[in-house]
Amino acid sequence: MQKHFILLATGGTIASVVGENGLHPGISAKELLDRIGVPSAIQIEGRDVFTLDSSNIQPEEWRVLAQAVKEAALESDGVLITHGTDTLAYTAAALSFMLLDVDKPIVLTGSQLPLGHPLSDAPVNFLEALSVLQSAQRGVYIAFHHKVILGTRAVKMRTTAYDAFHSVNAPLWGQVDADGVHLSPPPSRPELPGGISDEINSKVFLLKLIPGTSTKILDWVAEAGYKGLVIEAFGMGGLHYIRRNLVDKLHEISQKGVITLVTTQCMYEKANFSLYEVGRNVLSPRVFSARDMTTEAAVCKLMWVLGDPEHRIPLLEQSLCGEMN
Repeated sequence: MQKHFILLATGGTIASVVGENGLHPGISAKELLDRIGVPSAIQIEGRDVFTLDSSNIQPEEWRVLAQAVKEAALESDGVLITHGTDTLAYTAAALSFMLLDVDKPIVLTGSQLPLGHPLSDAPVNFLEALSVLQSAQRGVYIAFHHKVILGTRAVKMRTTAYDAFHSVNAPLWGQVDADGVHLSPPPSRPELPGGISDEINSKVFLLKLIPGTSTKILDWVAEAGYKGLVIEAFGMGGLHYIRRNLVDKLHEISQKGVITLVTTQCMYEKANFSLYEVGRNVLSPRVFSARDMTTEAAVCKLMWVLGDPEHRIPLLEQSLCGEMN
């Protein structure tokens, strides 16, 4: 039986055209399909969700997109999403948590050059993503430059090179080569309390520590109404406590209801708070280790957890869709 897929277009470089003020998204889903030249044997329908540069795609757009994916998944065998590269990793991570109850494959792709550029990577990325969609099982993935990356493990590493995305702290979920598409099985999915919903709370702040970071910044986070905080700490997870005691202040704002995920500024490997004195006593019932999660995954998971904190806070310590080891 022939599979049926749905393309959800959101704008991005892949759909951009030259305007008076520079490149801007201007190609519809139908135009993308017509101009790329999808093989006639593949049945795919195009739908426009929004037409935005991905720098303008925010949690409000994730909600709209998640709902569009849910609707499309009920009508098809899988969903392909075209998206700008700048926030592609954030959207893939957010959808990974928001769509845990969707049992169809969801593949995101984009390009470093617009479709109309003579050297554009758009056709190859699009057709490879479509091939991945035909082979993949449930889950959210990014297909880009012959790579298949789990949605919670992707980081954009380059601004102009075609090989823009890396899989951080996890092997590639698959690859595309002359022999076809090679994919790993999807990550296991645990039973979740309270059911699954796509509700999120965008009141999450990201703080990268520098030597001398003031404790007043943490006061401001609480006073500004943020419900969650992701801290990129030093090395294994160190926070300074001489002169500016970030550890005590972190515990103080946790008493005001702020939930914190602490990760490392290092791109690779994990945070470990048991090794050094500067990491000891950091963790508490409202301060959690992000272990080896990417910053993108940590931010998006915390937003999702805060969408239903009563049921989800304990899930910060559990891998739900391959986001941490």
